[in-house]
Amino acid sequence: MKRFIYLFTIVLISASCGTSKGTGDGNSPKLGKAYGPVVVQPKLAVRVSEMLERSETDGSEQEYTFEGKINEVCSKAGCWVNIDAGNGKSFMVRFKDHFTIPTDTKPGTSAYFHGVAFNDTVSVEMLRHFAEDAGKIQEEIDAIAQPQYKLGFTADGIVFKKD
Repeated sequence: MKRFIYLFTIVLISASCGTSKGTGDGNSPKLGKAYGPVVVQPKLAVRVSEMLERSETDGSEQEYTFEGKINEVCSKAGCWVNIDAGNGKSFMVRFKDHFTIPTDTKPGTSAYFHGVAFNDTVSVEMLRHFAEDAGKIQEEIDAIAQPQYKLGFTADGIVFKKD
């Protein structure tokens, strides 16, 4: 009898420790390829609007996981993206330690990002560099003459959403 209880306990523990590829609940997002040193947990994600509101109110560096739609990708290396802020504007997400995503990532692609939001002054030199990376024409690059104070985000992980 002790053997049966022992065997039953082992089987029960083994079954409870197994992992499932999907719950089938219909609420879990279908995920694609992930990049960066941190594993992003979509269940912790807030809306872009919520992150922007909190960052505007607080102003200090804050860690977030958020879901966003990509508007633009660095065409040279995939080392940054612009995210739709939902108000006709966008903000830049740079990738920590220079990890990259595919440069052919299409605008409109949704993804989950994990990292730190902060407000910062972006120099004219950096703004011109980003414009060059984005494939802007020289006239547009030369027209950048003032630094900008705006929200930045340094991501240490990204996972794409599958449609």
